[in-house]
Amino acid sequence: MRSRARSPHLHTRIGSVTLKNPVMTASGTCGLGTELDAFMPLRDLGAVVVKSLAAFEWGGNPRPRLHPTASGMLNAVGLQGPGIEEWIANDLEQLKAVGATVVCSIWGFSVQDYVDAASMLTPVRDQIAALEINLSCPNLKGKSVGDNKPHTMFAHDASLAAQIVSAVEVAGIPRWAKLSPNTDRIGDVAQACVDAGAEALTLVNTSLGMIIDTQTGRPALGNGGGGLSGRAIHPIAVRAIYDVFARIGDIPIVGVGGVTNGLEALEMMMAGASAVQVGTATFAEPRAAYRIACELQQWADRHKITEWSEVIGLSHRGGFVAPSKW
Repeated sequence: MRSRARSPHLHTRIGSVTLKNPVMTASGTCGLGTELDAFMPLRDLGAVVVKSLAAFEWGGNPRPRLHPTASGMLNAVGLQGPGIEEWIANDLEQLKAVGATVVCSIWGFSVQDYVDAASMLTPVRDQIAALEINLSCPNLKGKSVGDNKPHTMFAHDASLAAQIVSAVEVAGIPRWAKLSPNTDRIGDVAQACVDAGAEALTLVNTSLGMIIDTQTGRPALGNGGGGLSGRAIHPIAVRAIYDVFARIGDIPIVGVGGVTNGLEALEMMMAGASAVQVGTATFAEPRAAYRIACELQQWADRHKITEWSEVIGLSHRGGFVAPSKW
């Protein structure tokens, strides 16, 4: 059932992109099209970030792929998807028909894969607000990158990450680089991506994790390990946002990781995020992103906030002079 709350309207800017409010869905948690429009008005979100797409169809990892944790979820889906051509034919038009602002997430095994994906989006670039470059999925292995080197996560290599960000300029769409919390070089990678042309940084993807089935003694997921998401990683995401904002204060950040309510979204914004994405919470509550957007708007109304710039990075400016309760 749709929420009847007042639609959130306080806009935010992510580089050259203006969003009607600072809450989006997170890639991989909301499907490829209008699956969630039955539960909330997608047109009233800041944006819908679709599941990461490659230039080709990809079957993903062996099952099982999901496992609950005490405070979140472990997944090793492995970026299963129909490919960009199929998505354009079947889902993009439906998203535009319901008035959604669309952010397309792309991935690949090589720099050329990313270029191919970006090139395929060129004919529909006027229908896509931004390109989120997924450099940080922890659930791929056994492939090669570049000159037959062992597979590495692009977001752990500043040079490779920058090369991809620069190369996908071919799409002609504003670029956001999605980075990993699983490295102590996140600041270096972030700076390299910005230098290569990224208009924004999405922080962060899932954290590496594993669950052992004590009945069998084997990993619970078919891929072995997986990516941990949900409230358990929220403090990790906040720290990454805070540190990167402190280092590169003039680049917009999209915060993602364990946001389940307006306060947690607000925390990310105070750490330096200009917007947030809601992911794992959607599995338990399909309308979570819209509820959180409404909670943020209600907070702004009560505190007489007229621009999110008053809040973004507030913790770096000493916080409120007289702290107020929610």
